Amino acid sequence: MMGLLYRAAGVLRRRAMAADHGRVGEDLAHRFLRRRGCTIVARNYHTRSGSGEIDLVAWQGPTLVFVEVKTRRSEEFGAPELAVDAEKRFHLRTAARDYARRAGVPWEQTRFDIVSVLLEPPRMEWIRDAFQ
Repeated sequence: MMGLLYRAAGVLRRRAMAADHGRVGEDLAHRFLRRRGCTIVARNYHTRSGSGEIDLVAWQGPTLVFVEVKTRRSEEFGAPELAVDAEKRFHLRTAARDYARRAGVPWEQTRFDIVSVLLEPPRMEWIRDAFQ
């Protein structure tokens, strides 16, 4: 009986972790960027209209950086950064313009980066100026 309970608890724990690997990736990317000198000023920024969301907003020197974090458990379905398609870029730009306007930052002083997080085998890649 106890064995059945332990197996059931293990299944539930794995399901909870699988559903939350995006959050794990964002936490890893947050620490990764801080160690490289970035100052994180916002996480999960949403526009009031709901038309876009930015995972991380950071300052790197004089540049305001909008960071999309993509996390995958493995490369079975391709590299994480390949999931940032034209539609996703459109929504990111919408949210970034909103944030920059509210913060009073000129658009020329901004940049879009992607942090690609692979959990198995562990790998993290910072793609600067990813939308150029």
